[in-house]
Amino acid sequence: MRKIFSLALLCLIFCNAAMAQQPNKDSLDYSKNYIIQDSVLIQTRDGAHISAMIVRKKNVIAQQAAILVFTIYARVTDIKKGIEAADKGYVGVLAYTRGKRYSPDVVIPYEHDGEDVYDVIDWITKQTWSNNKVAMYGGSYNGFTQWASTKHLHPALKTIVPSASVAPGLDAPMMNNVLMTFPFSWTYYVSNNKFLDTADYNNNQQWNGLYQKWFDEGRSYRSMDTLAGRPGNTAFHHWVNHPTYDKYWQHMIPYKEDFSKINIPVLTTTGYYDDGQVGAMYYFREHNKYNPKAEHYLIIGPYGHFGSQGYPDSVFEGYRIDSVANISIHNIIYQWFDHILKGGPLPAVLKDNINYEVMGSNKWKHAASLNGMSNDTLTFYMSNIGDSTHYKLGNTKPAKAAFVAQQMDFADRTTRNSYYWVGNIIYDSLFTDALVFTSEPLKEPVEFSGRFSGELKASINKKDMDYSVVLFEQMPNGKYFYLTYFMGRASYVRDNTKRRLLIPGSKTALPFTNTYITSRLLSKGSRIVAIVGINKSPFEQINYGTGKDVNDETIKDAKAPLQIKWFTDSFIKIPVWK
Repeated sequence: MRKIFSLALLCLIFCNAAMAQQPNKDSLDYSKNYIIQDSVLIQTRDGAHISAMIVRKKNVIAQQAAILVFTIYARVTDIKKGIEAADKGYVGVLAYTRGKRYSPDVVIPYEHDGEDVYDVIDWITKQTWSNNKVAMYGGSYNGFTQWASTKHLHPALKTIVPSASVAPGLDAPMMNNVLMTFPFSWTYYVSNNKFLDTADYNNNQQWNGLYQKWFDEGRSYRSMDTLAGRPGNTAFHHWVNHPTYDKYWQHMIPYKEDFSKINIPVLTTTGYYDDGQVGAMYYFREHNKYNPKAEHYLIIGPYGHFGSQGYPDSVFEGYRIDSVANISIHNIIYQWFDHILKGGPLPAVLKDNINYEVMGSNKWKHAASLNGMSNDTLTFYMSNIGDSTHYKLGNTKPAKAAFVAQQMDFADRTTRNSYYWVGNIIYDSLFTDALVFTSEPLKEPVEFSGRFSGELKASINKKDMDYSVVLFEQMPNGKYFYLTYFMGRASYVRDNTKRRLLIPGSKTALPFTNTYITSRLLSKGSRIVAIVGINKSPFEQINYGTGKDVNDETIKDAKAPLQIKWFTDSFIKIPVWK
């Protein structure tokens, strides 16, 4: 049996200082027009408790569909989401990861949400106000919880609208098997108290200082919580104990054949500069791959992580987006709900499965599939024509075998290199310790639409490395427009579920496809610039190449510098529309 406990009883037992500080003024102000249950506890099948808030419009007799947001981000302002749903003719339901808000349990991100969403939906269907129809929306972690719920799909869940969706193990906390440091501080943000520890999370000096100290001292990545003076970070250690995309990660979200059973309509929204795009597109690709009849729409444009969830920035990271791209994604989400749950029209922007704005053209385009975004491919080869760091990016395969040499000394902490993202779209110049390859000027405008791929051919003196490939458009005015990138670990490049170490001194092919989608009209006279680098920074793990678990490597493992030969039959492929 699922149980509901009163807030009064709960607070006698479980309230802490963070909960006591939360005002309930909003509930009092709204009580004239709404029925608000802000202290519901729903018991799960395994005995945990989920805190939930229910908002209904007063004087509504008919049963209604529920709009559910399931989140780890417990905020006082969440009631506004419930109010909005009620105003639009639905019941608003906010539910929280176990351990959050009024739940007495321990917070462990990702691990239980899929099962818990199922139990919340099941509880909703047993309420007198429910018409047995539930829809979900939300972004980032809240996008993940929607996909987690489809692992075991409840029959009452009629649609999901995941935005900027995180895919645990695929884009956070690790990207292509490389763990990044920023999710470490996030674990405390969501678990220090029953709501959110904003002051701790926003203490940039504290966290940047920690990551710099870790980098300077060359500690193991596994020791990060001890170095921070906060040992025993359960979520963090679960992550580092699973460097391979194994059953731990696969359990959290749909995996392979799981997608074939997802038969509800889905609307995905993301952006070219959305940190969660890799995750969002994983779900989109796999759903369509395993369920050819999937009703799954995509909206993607020049948006960041937050803009792709609701209201895009007209100027994002210094770039003024095209006027046609400045749409209200949030309004489209409710139009979608009305379409699915009330028989309303399909949102006008959804003219085909893929709906994408071409930066620089001020036009939306539409395609039936991701492959339909392009009708041709430009292939570029690395060359050894140039100086020590800058080389030509050619459009023909070199006739003779050659290579470009690169060295990375992991023991030297006076330099650093990271995959290229520092918060701008347009740059006056490039700054990098990596290799730069530049093409000849384009002879005509070219629309770059889709996901670039490639295959690097390399020989190294170690057993592994973490590397990145970043693409820019060098515009005719000389400035650089950030397009897209890839970052990954060489030993997992063919299969993220199984590590295959490189053989030192042996030429190895490193194919890659899991890159960020973009769409931009490249100008006549522009050049393609590819930056190829090795990770060495405070922002990602440092792979010293010993072949041991990278989480356990330290600066003592640096020893001889990493020596790389990048062979000139290495290439990248750019999808274009001509």
